[in-house]
Amino acid sequence: MIDGKIYSLAKVVGQKNLILGRHSQIDDFCFINAGIKTVIGRNVHISSFSSIIGGGECAIGDFAGLSAGCRLITGSDDFSGPYLTNPTVNSDFTNVTISKIEIGRHAIIGTNSVIFPGVVIGDGAAVGAGAIIRKNLKPWTVYANVDGKLREIKTRDKESVLQVEKEYLESKHA
Repeated sequence: MIDGKIYSLAKVVGQKNLILGRHSQIDDFCFINAGIKTVIGRNVHISSFSSIIGGGECAIGDFAGLSAGCRLITGSDDFSGPYLTNPTVNSDFTNVTISKIEIGRHAIIGTNSVIFPGVVIGDGAAVGAGAIIRKNLKPWTVYANVDGKLREIKTRDKESVLQVEKEYLESKHA
């Protein structure tokens, strides 16, 4: 079900497995492989040059956003074992791990960040540009790369954000 806007130069593979919520937007030059299932909530923005790939599952909560160039990887080949890799090879000869990425409501993912399979990003979490996210992130926490490591910087004001959401939902704009 598509209730939001997908710009004409965005590419969606497996659109029947995509749910796009009200007032959400996928910009030009995005690539979405809806995989097993991709659910994008309401008022979500996926900026240009972002992608969701891997064939697994992805869930993005209401009012979340992916800045330009973000990569969400829901499945990956096993490069360490005696397997062939890439989708041109029959699955009998590969070892692909398919997983799910969950991004909570009001989460913000900075430009050119990469999220690996199996990660859960809590509600309201904010991640600075260029982050490599391999582990779950706490709700309402701001993260940034510091000396090449993802670190907690501070917390976000949950009550204020939720109050503004309430006002928006009660307005004529919702």
